[in-house]
Amino acid sequence: MRTIIEPFRIKMTEPINLISKEERIEKLKKAHNNVFFLDAEDCAIDLLTDSGTGAMSAQQWAALMLGDESYAGSKSWKKFESTVRNITNFKHIFPTHQGRAAEGLLAMTRIKDGDVVPNNSHFDTTRANLEFSGAKAINLLCEDGLNTESDAPFKGNMDIKKLEQCIAKYGADKIPFGMITITNNTGGGQPVSMENIRATKEMLSAHKIPLVIDACRFAENSYFISEREEGYKGKPLIEIAQEIFSYADAATMSLKKDGLVNIGGFFVCNNNDWAEDFKNMLILREGFPTYGGLAGRDLEAISVGLMEALDLDYQKYRNATMRYLNKKLDESGVPVIKPNGGHAVFLDAKKFMKHIPSLEYPGISLINALYIEGAIRAVEIGSVMFGSFDKDGNEIASDLELVRLAFPRRVYTQSHFDYLAEVIIEVWKKRGQYKGLIITKQAKVLRHFSCHFKSK
Repeated sequence: MRTIIEPFRIKMTEPINLISKEERIEKLKKAHNNVFFLDAEDCAIDLLTDSGTGAMSAQQWAALMLGDESYAGSKSWKKFESTVRNITNFKHIFPTHQGRAAEGLLAMTRIKDGDVVPNNSHFDTTRANLEFSGAKAINLLCEDGLNTESDAPFKGNMDIKKLEQCIAKYGADKIPFGMITITNNTGGGQPVSMENIRATKEMLSAHKIPLVIDACRFAENSYFISEREEGYKGKPLIEIAQEIFSYADAATMSLKKDGLVNIGGFFVCNNNDWAEDFKNMLILREGFPTYGGLAGRDLEAISVGLMEALDLDYQKYRNATMRYLNKKLDESGVPVIKPNGGHAVFLDAKKFMKHIPSLEYPGISLINALYIEGAIRAVEIGSVMFGSFDKDGNEIASDLELVRLAFPRRVYTQSHFDYLAEVIIEVWKKRGQYKGLIITKQAKVLRHFSCHFKSK
């Protein structure tokens, strides 16, 4: 088998500034031990998120010049609409400035106080938008998804039995819609099988509950289906994507992921009433429905990027880079989520920092160690991001304590990955010297963005 190479050449570079370890310690101290407060220029390898941080192609940059900035009904809007409809086949298509705007408007128009929304795993902004509107967001991840060492091919799947029990417990009238997130970001970037998407749709349909897909990484999920699910090998990724969307009643998407752009999102649906409500709120919050808070040039770049994300060679390269680092770390004894996810490598912070209890935030300790040792910025997906509180105000730890190394698309090369491995392995060898943390300041919603921490 030939080595998989990057299916592109690099035409432009950006310098990396590697400040000294002493400077990094001081920078982190001033940032209250929260890497969200660090300046990007002080992070040599920035893996905080893959959202909007990728490199656009020459075709996308050329498309920017075609941007029609007419307020209503621009040519760029028509191109965007045509591309999204070709992939999703939805009747109503609305651009938004990013994914959380689509989630927020969906929640505002469909959620009533006391509602319940089940999902395989809600990510942070999805959960926050639902709960802010009065709903209870419930995660129903399959058992394999909670086992970080399992090599099961579709660890992002919805637990259909738990979904059935959820409907029975709360009643269909309390569930305005169910969701499924592809790939499952919260659970390690793991894919969802077509069989599971179909079964989720059937279960919800039996109770007349609509299915909404969180489609941020639909192309990566389509690639995993083509590689791992019987009957899909060799099938074009666009056909797999079209089948995925055929089971949904609506979808939200942050185009900053598999749209391969720096800004953008959409909401799509078939229901006329949903569309009318969403459109009216879109005009109030985002802009006219044919631009939705985006410039015409953005709509042009999205139209190109969505199709580039469905290119098989690109997806093979993308997955090979994750697999390369995951394997390198695993062979060195570093606890990683197996198999590798589609957009990130996930470290199991609970096993990495065994000496630090969950409510002393081992993920934050690990993230800070990576920054101090190598100027690497990552993000915690654990008890800070997804912890909760009981009725008495006692904090409840998350099931998983993960650190996500989310890779911007078409940005870093193999030498960067080798450097990452060296730093992570060095931290692994010194892991016993790192301490837990406590929170000294936090927001009521999405606290991980702005928490202040100090060492125990």
